[in-house]
Amino acid sequence: MPAILGGNVVLEMRNIVKQFPKVLANNNINIKLHEGEILSLLGENGAGKSTLMNVLYGLYKPTSGEILLNGESVVFSSPKDAISRGLGMVHQHFMLVDTLTVTENIILGSEPGRGGLINYKTARAEVKKLSDQYGLKVDPDEIVENLSVGLQQRVEILKALYRKARILILDEPTAVLTPQEVDELFQVVKALVASGVSVIIITHKLEEVKEISDRSYILRRGEISGECNTADVSKAELANMMVGRDVVLSVNKDAKTITSEPVIKIKDLCVKDDKELFAVNNLNLEISPGEIVGIAGVDGNGQSELAEAIRSLRPVDSGIIEFNGENITDLSTKELIKRKMGYVPADRHRFGLVLPMTVAENSVLGYHNRPPAVRSQRGVAMDLKEIDAISTKLVEEYDIRTPGVSVPAGNLSGGNQQKIILAREFSREPEFLLVSQPTRGLDVGAIEYIHKQILAMREKGVAILLISMELEELFSLSDRIEVMFEGKLVKSFKPEETDEKEVGLYMTGGNGGSTDAE
Repeated sequence: MPAILGGNVVLEMRNIVKQFPKVLANNNINIKLHEGEILSLLGENGAGKSTLMNVLYGLYKPTSGEILLNGESVVFSSPKDAISRGLGMVHQHFMLVDTLTVTENIILGSEPGRGGLINYKTARAEVKKLSDQYGLKVDPDEIVENLSVGLQQRVEILKALYRKARILILDEPTAVLTPQEVDELFQVVKALVASGVSVIIITHKLEEVKEISDRSYILRRGEISGECNTADVSKAELANMMVGRDVVLSVNKDAKTITSEPVIKIKDLCVKDDKELFAVNNLNLEISPGEIVGIAGVDGNGQSELAEAIRSLRPVDSGIIEFNGENITDLSTKELIKRKMGYVPADRHRFGLVLPMTVAENSVLGYHNRPPAVRSQRGVAMDLKEIDAISTKLVEEYDIRTPGVSVPAGNLSGGNQQKIILAREFSREPEFLLVSQPTRGLDVGAIEYIHKQILAMREKGVAILLISMELEELFSLSDRIEVMFEGKLVKSFKPEETDEKEVGLYMTGGNGGSTDAE
């Protein structure tokens, strides 16, 4: 058992059980948090981490068990109750109103003033004071939609501090941050801890767990499977406790000399976003067989529009996309599927799966109107027996954990949903794969498996465009990393010749705006 820290126990969750219909999410969980401690909560998808924190924050009522704050038993009927007792939570998806200022967002629901009149001057002064005190530098008068993701996260933290939070829960706080922003966040967290705030971090990034946390609890299948002083264990040991087996955290790939003609050529591509502004600006890119080209960039710099344009989900304003020498710029998505172009979308729920449909039905999407999914070339009379056979084979080959192929895809965990998409796209012998955010929100076990599958496609000679917010993923898998900033590719790197800090600098325009082409 880990040594007890010097600080007082400020939070204790005793024998917490949370039972949903047919699912036991938390089973007899006991955790403690000390004053001024940074505690990490680790576990695979579905392990019960978020449920446990939602119980703590008053979003769920525990089936049984007890929560104690500073030794006093408490019952939270809502987040409002938790906030009133000094708890704050920063969710992975920020709860901000884009059109309001920083100050207006922070005071929303807790506005100072009398008789229905808000004392904005007092509120702004308090926000400025908190911002200076904790090094959370942000303009109190700026409109939130104009802020970077990192600054929006600071606003969320200030919201909690404004409400006098002494226990702060951070849910996947670094998911969309650059390395520089991660460093800044950790400095803020350490300043909070120095002032006596206690922090719980939910994350799957083991390197960051090692860097920032004092202790770790590991959840597996709704139960505590391990507890440790973080400094006393390795990343591999943490991963093994999470998954219950040895996990290979690093990937090995042979260096490749690219000699073949490119499969994909993108020339002077311009694409507009939903506001009719150029999101992709005169972009040029080539990808050869057996090459993985990674796109690094802060979210919102044109990556989504680029992917949608390549897949014919968004019109191209100007420029050309060639596939094996053919101009495919104006072809439909249906035609691209026929030409063996695979696609793993960033949002598996909206664009990758039809959640109410079965695993079997999802496994043939895109090919559902042609043999072998149908009995004739005319695309009618679906062969349900053959579809079941195809999906059963994919379930076995891709280790999709499901009670059966007739189960709705929405019933599966995020990792297994992602495996359905990979199985469908990878099994069709593609010549080009567009893979966007393949491991977003997944645990180390699922990440390990998906990385192996992507590298296996590389070995088969498939050209792969990998768009990811995870720099560690890009460095592990890519043969070449292209940095995208404000719709342009501003720098090209070989992973072995750079590091995450340098790539992160270009991701934020830190090179002064120059590009390799200039």
